[in-house]
Amino acid sequence: MKKKNIIKEKKDFDKIFRIRNQFSSKYSYIYINDNNLDHYRFGICVSKKIGNAVQRNKLKRRVKDIIDKSELLFPNKDYIIVLKKGVIFTKYLELKKDIIDELKKIIR
Repeated sequence: MKKKNIIKEKKDFDKIFRIRNQFSSKYSYIYINDNNLDHYRFGICVSKKIGNAVQRNKLKRRVKDIIDKSELLFPNKDYIIVLKKGVIFTKYLELKKDIIDELKKIIR
C-alpha cells in the first residue's frame, strides 16, 4: 500500500469515527467517509485487547496485503477497518474473503 493511501493522523480517524457511517462483517467494522482528495485512503485499527504488538502488526500487514492484492476499484473515500476480537484465530484466506466481500458491498 502506498504511503499516500494510508490514514495516519488521529484527527482523520476521529473525523471518520464521528460520522458513524459503519458497516459490519464477521471479523471487522468498516467506516467510510468522503474525502476531498484525488485518491482513496485506508486506516487499520487493531485493539490492544487482541494481542501483543507482534500479533497486532501481523494482522495489520495481512489487511494491507489483502487490500493491495484485491483488484477492486475504490472510490475516492476514506476507509477505516477496525478488526474484531475473534480475528486472531482466523486463517488468512478466511479474513481475505470476509474483508473483500464487505468492501464489494460498500463499493456498490
